[in-house]
Amino acid sequence: MSNSIGEKFRVTSFGSSHGKALGAVVDGCPANLELSAEDIQKELDKRKPGTSSVTTPRKEADEIQILSGIFEGKTDGTPITGIVFNKNQQSKDYSMFKNTPRPSHGDYGWMTKYGNYDYNGGGRGSGRVTIGHVIGGAIAKKLLKTQGIEIISHVTQIGNVKSQVNDFKTIKENIDKNPVRCGDLKAAKEMEELILAKKEEGDSIGGIVETIATGVPAGLGEPVFERLDGDLARILMNIGAVKGVEIGLGFDVANHTGSEINDAYEIINDKITTKTNNSGGIIGGMSNGMPIISKIAVKPTPSISKCQDSINLEKMENEKIEIKGRHDPCICPRVTVVAEASTSIVLADHMIRSGFIHPSNLKS
Repeated sequence: MSNSIGEKFRVTSFGSSHGKALGAVVDGCPANLELSAEDIQKELDKRKPGTSSVTTPRKEADEIQILSGIFEGKTDGTPITGIVFNKNQQSKDYSMFKNTPRPSHGDYGWMTKYGNYDYNGGGRGSGRVTIGHVIGGAIAKKLLKTQGIEIISHVTQIGNVKSQVNDFKTIKENIDKNPVRCGDLKAAKEMEELILAKKEEGDSIGGIVETIATGVPAGLGEPVFERLDGDLARILMNIGAVKGVEIGLGFDVANHTGSEINDAYEIINDKITTKTNNSGGIIGGMSNGMPIISKIAVKPTPSISKCQDSINLEKMENEKIEIKGRHDPCICPRVTVVAEASTSIVLADHMIRSGFIHPSNLKS
């Protein structure tokens, strides 16, 4: 089972939804980065459950404890280990799924591949495991900030409700003003109403999350197998609820001609830029200095309270199930933090690999 990602900046995730704890080990962060538990806690607070009516009612403080890697307020070049203890598990909600896989969950695959499967809360396959992503991403974001790189994620669509705001500054100002984490406050209200309506019906709803990275220098990534867009697509698709990834215009390129969407170069104030950014800041597998823009399609939460069809693997017969417990009616608001973290991990890794950040000592 693979639980690590990254080459120079490497994140290893551990733990399960109803286990004792979850966390991450981050290896390859150079020494002398000012870092505190508060830096990581700030990001964890954005994704923790029970913060609004559009998230799961499970209450977890998700308080980070740093076990290693920081000395006198700075990283020391050794592995950074962060751990979060579970305190509000309700495993009894899941005992009925020991032999009955839940629709659109990974249960059946886990049972078939590993045999010994922790079905409580989805175990290692739960969205709660993204705590490890966020710990690694928080450190990566702090590292990238020293190089003037900023990353934000926001919800652009829930169901058929779409955001109409594209301005980076406005999005940045608005995402913390609503529980959906949408940059368009009018659309955010409609999104919230739609999510709550589906929650009342015992159902869920999907959406789209966009991530924007500014200040990224040209030259990150490789032209063939270590492409920057390839690595971004990989880590974003590794978020459990994601079923599609786009860079720039994404699938919409199929509706255009080259003359319509080619990003023409120009020089403004002695700086090389492009007139448009349809390629999402990545050309030929490498960053071109424009903002890097990605979108992910997030499926509706598969844990819904409506009656669904499944099978009983022990009896080998069809069976009806109803999923109890505490679940998000829409995953998108909390996925924004995970998408930010995942993008940060890839960019930090490539900044070190491409020589923009010294691998051992940030002051070098």
